[in-house]
Amino acid sequence: MTGIFDGFSWIRCEGKGSFANSPAVKAFGDERIAAGETCLVVDLGACSGMDSTFMGTLAGMAARLTAVDGGVLQIAEAGERNRRSLEDLGLDFLMEIDPPAAGWRARLDSIRSTLMPSQAAAGLGQIQRVRHVLEAHRNLTGMNETNAHKFEDVISLLGNELAEKERLAQQDKAK
Repeated sequence: MTGIFDGFSWIRCEGKGSFANSPAVKAFGDERIAAGETCLVVDLGACSGMDSTFMGTLAGMAARLTAVDGGVLQIAEAGERNRRSLEDLGLDFLMEIDPPAAGWRARLDSIRSTLMPSQAAAGLGQIQRVRHVLEAHRNLTGMNETNAHKFEDVISLLGNELAEKERLAQQDKAK
């Protein structure tokens, strides 16, 4: 669920934040950043947990936003489990988790009541999906050395999988 408000755009994750729904989150975030948005809020109030691809997607959006003067990714209602997951990967230094002075805090219920399903394109083919998961994990490894060690095998496997899928796609085209 998403919404565009005066001064920020909102993304609400309902259920688990995962490799399955992170492409839609990224597509909406990319759209809004391209439109000049400097504050994205990711609402985790109804999020039951996050996988590494989802967190890597958030890290990538946060990095793009912080490269813009005044840009920020904020997390609303992270909850203890999701906060711990973000902190364990060092993402709390890249984004604001439950910022107490955020302008949207007093409007949380009214914001949520106006959210609509995202119109951002999310349908990815096999190759694009592997690229997305690989990019998300590269975002995480760029955060710190601990993450680099945690995800080096995943990145290696995804890189090999991507190369193989691209090779097969080229063979299919040649036929």
